[in-house]
Amino acid sequence: MKIALVQQSNSDNRVDNLNKLSQNIRECAAQGVDLIVLQELHNGLYFCQTEELQVFEQAETIPGPSTDFFGSLAKELGVVLVLSLFEKRAAGLYHNTAVVIEKDGAIAGKYRKMHIPDDPAYYEKFYFTPGDLGFTPIQTSIGKLGVLVCWDQWFPEAARIMALKDADILIYPTAIGWESSDISDEKKRQLDAWITVQRGHAIANGLHVITCNRVGYEADHSGVTRGIRFWGNSFVAGPQGELLASADEKSEKNLIVDIDLQRTENVRRIWPFFRDRRIDAFDELNKRWIETEEN
Repeated sequence: MKIALVQQSNSDNRVDNLNKLSQNIRECAAQGVDLIVLQELHNGLYFCQTEELQVFEQAETIPGPSTDFFGSLAKELGVVLVLSLFEKRAAGLYHNTAVVIEKDGAIAGKYRKMHIPDDPAYYEKFYFTPGDLGFTPIQTSIGKLGVLVCWDQWFPEAARIMALKDADILIYPTAIGWESSDISDEKKRQLDAWITVQRGHAIANGLHVITCNRVGYEADHSGVTRGIRFWGNSFVAGPQGELLASADEKSEKNLIVDIDLQRTENVRRIWPFFRDRRIDAFDELNKRWIETEEN
């Protein structure tokens, strides 16, 4: 399978962002890709740096304008697209939602982000209700896509459940970077941890991991922080955690990679983690915390 990740910077001009996305999608399709993954909340700025009621006006229904726009592109170009949208489900009910568009332009399925962060410059709980669709791969003409979103990257349980439901690939649209006051050593630790934990998901589950992140600087107009420098570094890891391709931390890039899905079968034969899982001893994972005499 030939896949593409579109790592780009965004402005506050939605039309310009959509035009750039359209151009990048066309450039990727011209190189014969089957699947194109876009970054988290790709239509505009990452608005969660602040808590503002007027931002809810950016949300849209699914189906809606974005699924129509990208659906037409997918049908014209014959590619599968992974989108990331601010979904308006009902009055006062909003989600951070990934949508998979099939090659014929139809919606193959969607995933609502399950883990919602609430940290300085990442005030997502103000905007998004936690997802309620569970961890279920989306069936497409090119395979079952285990789509998760950004903060979900840090939770091995999410990746594991997708794998147990027979996902062929794990996909993470992402918006993560450095808050500008972080010191250089801390920046390196954060980036290394982010890459390492996702390579771990690839290894533990014997699956390719596709991560598409934003790039560029976006200011915090409230002045509370000094904004976010999104660290790019979009990458594809193989089923043994090997880095097959990666972008840098500054450049806009269409990252195109060939992957061999047969490697999942081959790797799982030599590393049979699923065979040896002690499912009879994992009940405690359903608890928030495990009380012991020591704690």
